[in-house]
Amino acid sequence: MVDNMVDMQKKVVKLLIKHSEGLTTVEMARMLGTNRHTLTKYVYALLGAQIIYQRKVGPAKLCYLKKVKA
Repeated sequence: MVDNMVDMQKKVVKLLIKHSEGLTTVEMARMLGTNRHTLTKYVYALLGAQIIYQRKVGPAKLCYLKKVKA
């Protein structure tokens, strides 16, 4: 279970690297071939680890990768 969680979190991060304009959980779930509800738990874990952040745009919440300070 832990391996699956880490693997999916890595996929989410890679996806957000490619899409710096931000993505919704629905868009990410579609691109990764998983259910939106399933993907949400991985997004919450990444939010808690402060690897990604969300911004509300209208009715949608866009996810972005946090910038790494050099």
